[in-house]
Amino acid sequence: MTRIGMMTFLRNDNYGSILQAWALQQTLLGLGFDAVHIDYAPSKQEKLRNLLCSGNSPKLIWEGMRKKSATGKMRGGFDKFRTSQLRTTAPCRDRAALTCAAENFDVLLCGSDQIWSPVWLNPAYFLNFTDKPKVAYAPSLGVKQLPGAAKRRKIARMVQGYSALSVREEEGAALLRQMAGVEAAVLPDPVLLLPRERWLSLMDATQGQQPYILCYFIGDAPDYWHTVRRIAVETSYPVRVIPRTEGARHAAYPLEEDVPPARWLSLIGGAARVVTDSFHGAAFSALLNRSCTIIRRYREDDPEGKNSRIDQLLRLLEADSLESPDWAAINARLSAQAAAARSWLTAAINQAAP
Repeated sequence: MTRIGMMTFLRNDNYGSILQAWALQQTLLGLGFDAVHIDYAPSKQEKLRNLLCSGNSPKLIWEGMRKKSATGKMRGGFDKFRTSQLRTTAPCRDRAALTCAAENFDVLLCGSDQIWSPVWLNPAYFLNFTDKPKVAYAPSLGVKQLPGAAKRRKIARMVQGYSALSVREEEGAALLRQMAGVEAAVLPDPVLLLPRERWLSLMDATQGQQPYILCYFIGDAPDYWHTVRRIAVETSYPVRVIPRTEGARHAAYPLEEDVPPARWLSLIGGAARVVTDSFHGAAFSALLNRSCTIIRRYREDDPEGKNSRIDQLLRLLEADSLESPDWAAINARLSAQAAAARSWLTAAINQAAP
């Protein structure tokens, strides 16, 4: 059995990140591969070294500290999910540990999520620590515009030599073509590879019968709450908020505190309307057939904007919005895309395996 070492975000306590990691591992196991996440938990020294060597802005550290201060530390929700639901190696604190861990696998696979973002570039997620065969499953660059020349050169060098290459957005494929002259397939986020029934089995208890509006925002613009108020008035539904920003904490609506991943899924699955600026908030709304108002988090002229993620999701679903789509058509499209992606994965890994 081919043994696969996986690299993705496991420790940023983000619902979409942890659930896409679970989904890709479950998909690979279902395809007959022995898939294990390499638990990259970089030390402070490793983070500093990467900041200095990759040309990332120091403001990213400040922004990360500010967000943690606003949202607080989850009381065990993500740690428990990682421990109970994911197959992982021992934590790897630096490049040497990653290189050592890679020796236990036949193929290394990176993906998905924004692990290839030029904004917070980290070579480890390009698998630069090993010479083992490499496959990229739908990593996201997240942006529409080319990064600076130094980062372009770094990315162009690091994407060479893959046995099979794919990305999550058409915009990402175009950027790789311009930067590195490589062609990448465009494949769906891992959460879309599993049918709705698998996600229903992961949820905790149902949320009751009373309809409600669920708000889940990564950004913190005051205009978000104008949209929420409008929908609340139109529907007469109560509002629940999963707070991840200071603005959400002061929005005068009931808060869902310390929500672990399974309950986050349940809150989406039980909502009459989801209002979100999150890619995975929108993706799970589609999977669970929940009406969803998508707020675009970034200006279209923002060079670091990540609206391409939402654009790609709507293109994949062949939908203009998720507020009142044809769910039968959405479900058929999801099923077809998932089947094609699983076939790509199987062929890519079999070809890469020694």
